[in-house]
Amino acid sequence: MISSHRTPHLFFRTVFVIGALAFLAGAVSPALADSAPLAPQTKIRLTIVQWMQSKGQYERWDALGGEYRVSDEGTVFLPFLGSLSVGNRGNADLTNEIAKRLQEKIGLVQPPAVTIEILEYPPIYVVGDVTTPGEYKFRPGLTVLQSLAMSGGPLRAKNLLQTQSIKLAGELREIDHSILRSTAKLSRLQAEMAGAKEITFSQTSGADQQFSAGIYSEERVIFQARASALERQSKALTELRELLTTEISTLEEKLVGADDNIKSVEDQLTSVKSLVQKGLTISSRQLDLERLLTTYRSDKLDLVTAIMRGRQAISETTRNLEGLSDTRRSEVAVEAQSERAKLDQLKMKREMTQKLLLDELAADNGLKDRSEELPITFTVSRRNEGRIDQFQASETTTLAPGDVVRVVRPRIPDEPSESASDPSAETETLADRTSQ
Repeated sequence: MISSHRTPHLFFRTVFVIGALAFLAGAVSPALADSAPLAPQTKIRLTIVQWMQSKGQYERWDALGGEYRVSDEGTVFLPFLGSLSVGNRGNADLTNEIAKRLQEKIGLVQPPAVTIEILEYPPIYVVGDVTTPGEYKFRPGLTVLQSLAMSGGPLRAKNLLQTQSIKLAGELREIDHSILRSTAKLSRLQAEMAGAKEITFSQTSGADQQFSAGIYSEERVIFQARASALERQSKALTELRELLTTEISTLEEKLVGADDNIKSVEDQLTSVKSLVQKGLTISSRQLDLERLLTTYRSDKLDLVTAIMRGRQAISETTRNLEGLSDTRRSEVAVEAQSERAKLDQLKMKREMTQKLLLDELAADNGLKDRSEELPITFTVSRRNEGRIDQFQASETTTLAPGDVVRVVRPRIPDEPSESASDPSAETETLADRTSQ
C-alpha cells in the first residue's frame, strides 16, 4: 500500500529532474561553447537554476535571471550582485563567477547552475568601395567575403560614372527646356512692348519640335488673353468717359432751366415787393417767392457741383485711359528684364553642366576595365580592451561582433588610347546627343 503510493511521486520527480538537466544542457548557445569573450552591446539571457534538496526538484531564480546587455565598458549589471565585469572572460569563466558570487552572497552549500545564451550580437559595419555601405547583422563564423556580399559587392566605378553621366544629361535636357520656355516668354513680352499683333519666335537649334510647338502655343494663348484684357479695360474706360460726358451735358441743360426759373422768380419778387410797399397785396406772397427763389438757387448749386464732379471724373478716366498702355508697357518691361536675367543664369548653368558632362564622358571613355581585375584590399577595425586595432584582412578572415570592414578597390590612372586620337570631339558630340 505504501510502495504503491510512493512510486508515482518518485516517477514524476525523476521526470522533472531529467527535464531540468536537458534544459540546462540545451540552453548553452553553440557560440558560447568556446572561450570567446562577450563584446560590448551584446544582448544575453541569464538563466539560474538551483537544486532544492528538501523538495527534491530544481527551481529557477527568475528574479535574478532575465535579459541583459553588455555595456560599452564591458560590464553587466545584475540584480543583487551589482556590476559584473565581463572583460576577456569566456562563457565558462563568467558563469562560474556568477555562481560563485551567488553562493557567497546567499550562503549556499552548492553553487547554483548558471547558463548564458546570446540573443543578439553587436552589428558589423562595411564601408568603402561597396555598393551599399552600412550596418549589418552579425552571426558567428561570418567572414570578410560574406560581409562584402551582404553589402552588395564591390562598387563598380564605371557604372558609377555612367550613372552620373545619365544624371547630368537629364539635368542638361531640363535646362534646355527651361531656356526654351524663357526664350519663348521673352519673345512674347517683346511683342507686347512693341504693340505687335503676333509673336515672332526665334527657332532654337536642336530643340524638340513637339515640345517647342507646345510652348509656343501656350505663349500665344497668354499673348491673346493679355491683349484681350487690355482691350477690355480700354473699352470700359472709354465707355465710362462717354457716359460721364453725356451726364454733364444733361446737367448743363438742367442748369440753363434753373437759371430761367431763378430769373422768373426774381422778376416776380420785384413786382410783388412794389405792390406790398403800396399796400396792394399781402406780404405772405413776397415770403413765398423768396423761399421759392432760395430753393431754385440751392438746386442750381447742386447742379454746378455735380457738373464739376463729372468733369473731374472725366479727367481721371482720361488719365487712366492714357496711362493704361504706359502702365502695361512698364510692367512688361520689368518682367522682361527679370526674364533676361533668368535666361542668362540658365545659359551659364547649361555651360557648366555641359562641361561637367564632357568631363564625365571623357572619364567614362578613358576608364580601363582592367581596373576591376586588380585585387581588392580589406582593412578590419576591431575594439580590443578599450582601444581600436586595425589590421589587413583577407576574404577568409573571420569577423568579430562590432568589427568595421573597410573595402578599397585600387584604381589606375587613365592612359592615352591609340584608337581615340581626339576624345574631346567625340565626348562633345555625345554630350550634345544625350542632351537632346
